[in-house]
Amino acid sequence: MKKKNLAARLLAGAMCLSLLAGCSSTGGTPASGAPSQGAQESQPAQNDNQGGQTAGGTFKLGGIGPLTTDTAIYGKAAMNGAQIAVDEINALGGAIQFELQAEDDQADPELGVNAYHKLLDDGAQIIVGSVTSGSGIAVSAETFKDRVFTLTPSGSSVDVIDGKDNVFQVCFTDPNQGTGSADYISENLPGAKVAVIYRNDDAYSQGIRDTFVAEADAKGMSIVYQGTFTKDTQTDFSVQLAGAQNAGADVLFLPIYYQPASVILAQAAAMSYAPTFFGVDGMDGILTMEGFDTKLAEGVMLLTPFSADAEDERTQNFVKKYNELHGETPNQFAADGYDAVYVIYEAIQAAGCTAGMSAADICEALVKAMTTISVDGLTGQGMTWKASGEVSKAPMAVVIKDGVYVTP
Repeated sequence: MKKKNLAARLLAGAMCLSLLAGCSSTGGTPASGAPSQGAQESQPAQNDNQGGQTAGGTFKLGGIGPLTTDTAIYGKAAMNGAQIAVDEINALGGAIQFELQAEDDQADPELGVNAYHKLLDDGAQIIVGSVTSGSGIAVSAETFKDRVFTLTPSGSSVDVIDGKDNVFQVCFTDPNQGTGSADYISENLPGAKVAVIYRNDDAYSQGIRDTFVAEADAKGMSIVYQGTFTKDTQTDFSVQLAGAQNAGADVLFLPIYYQPASVILAQAAAMSYAPTFFGVDGMDGILTMEGFDTKLAEGVMLLTPFSADAEDERTQNFVKKYNELHGETPNQFAADGYDAVYVIYEAIQAAGCTAGMSAADICEALVKAMTTISVDGLTGQGMTWKASGEVSKAPMAVVIKDGVYVTP
């Protein structure tokens, strides 16, 4: 990621980015009727396909993510978003149609592999998942071996795609988040004394922390404290918060998911410690967490590819549809899932794939197509992909104000 004028680019991208969508764990109920004008406008442009044939047929998509347990907010949102995109595309009545079947992995690698094999047995030709990095690493190893094309909405660890030419990401990578966060803090909170609290048994958290610290060191930032925790110890952060407070930290960087972040915010308030809290995309969801006092999140900053409050028509139509279907505002993971289906749709057109092709043949065709397409989505304009599987787009910074995300 280029670092020059990053803050300006992050903020300029706010109007280009968007949010999420809705469905059930088994694919949901298709939306009735044709998509709205706004939904039609969100479709990627048609590309001339590389195979010289007309793409078409009903393609079977297999979605994998946590649909139960405490990480279900991510998996349900991503699959909901994917289903909305499926319904929109099918409603167009074009040659390309989709079926989506979603399976629960509870964010567990072993269950993720089990879910993948079930989807294969049920005829899945393309995998949308896994939603989380830990499961995604295990699943992508299997899909690489089997030559099944895989696009993860939000598995951001580089290990998900590393060495696997048929695995691509919709989300920006952990290194990009760590680097972007350090750059933003350096440019917008100059002279800050920074503390970091991260989970050391999680690839997502560890990966962002590593690149954040490296970039902070390169920029001469002051990191005065680092504290760690594990999955089994994420209910009490009194020691870590005391360490950060005693070190004089006025910025607390949290490269973690929203559940432990909610505990940190509550315990910090209880001890009258009020630094600037800065998070990453895993914190998205904290405002809809059951039982959480959203006032505790007032002023929290984070990097995200999507804001439901963006004023562009594409985002507003998506948010409206999601609210109508699910009674809540979509989060970033829903937008990732929505974009994932449209990326696959664009790649199928570019490759000229037909649903009668084998999963392996579809895989090889889509691998070639992915580096040739450009997609305007909810989470980025002009998204392109490297052969490594990494998407080219930048995160943006938002701040929580009065219970919603706004651009600073």
